[in-house]
Amino acid sequence: MTRARGIVLAFVSVVGAGTMAAGPVEQSTVRIEKTADGYWFIEKDTKVLFYQAERKALPDGRAARSNYFHPLYDLDGNVVTEDFPQDHIHHRGIFWAWHQVRIDGKTVQDQWVNRDSFWMVKEAKTDADANSASLALRIEWESPLFIDASGRRRPFVEERSVTRVHRAEGVIRKIDFHQRLTTLVEGVEIGGSEDAKGYGGFSYRVVMPADIRFTGAQGTVTPIENAVAPSPWMDVSGTYGTSGKSGLAVLTHPSTTGFPQPWILRARSSMQNAVYPGRHPVAIPRDRPVILRYQVVLHGGELAPADIERLQAEYARATVPQ
Repeated sequence: MTRARGIVLAFVSVVGAGTMAAGPVEQSTVRIEKTADGYWFIEKDTKVLFYQAERKALPDGRAARSNYFHPLYDLDGNVVTEDFPQDHIHHRGIFWAWHQVRIDGKTVQDQWVNRDSFWMVKEAKTDADANSASLALRIEWESPLFIDASGRRRPFVEERSVTRVHRAEGVIRKIDFHQRLTTLVEGVEIGGSEDAKGYGGFSYRVVMPADIRFTGAQGTVTPIENAVAPSPWMDVSGTYGTSGKSGLAVLTHPSTTGFPQPWILRARSSMQNAVYPGRHPVAIPRDRPVILRYQVVLHGGELAPADIERLQAEYARATVPQ
């Protein structure tokens, strides 16, 4: 498959959970198409990324989940994310989740394994400019363990996210993932796994080739059982399909809560995670949202650390959604 180039498209916006409204025709290189289950980001005739808005499960009903991205394609058309992998069926593409979600000390969700976890899309809007397209979402977290007087699930966190796919430029494509978590009730806490690993937060389950290699701001990184040292960025590279070397770098914006964050890294049968907050739950104050802002950089070939540092510096200076 050839790498994506520009295209003229008709721009649409989405108001509410799935109501299509016609918008002005604009010159854009990336478009978004709505489906029954979510939204495709497409450049020219090439699919780039899919957002799963509706609940999806295995045929037997296990591991039902939504609010994640899969598949993600690299610039040569290889799928680089995984969904429902046999070793961890709860893993899914690119997502953000926590084992510990509590209200007033009571556990109401384990988002990591999709237990008691509902992500309800209340509003979705698309936009486009000459170089990118974005999907803005307003989502409410709900659990059957937190209900109102009528027995209905009561929303307790509002998640506002903006995901922007940029057009491919040479051997690079940038994708922004920005989340803002605001509590709707008092006493909400989130935390990672309760063991020393403490994994939780922005996560990505990617295909792991035999020659996978990790590089951070301090150089080559060797995965260990627990989190490795904080780094503003982390690159995963290897041989994908028959296209030779390529990779995926994740950059962290300095406004991200807990910046710079430690990383859980795995070379086999697992996933990668920018860790926040770790094993000990933290409260989300009603007047101070949790901010998670990352830029995924897909690259053909191997990207030199100096080039990733330059991209990180550019991203750090970028204006991001508030």
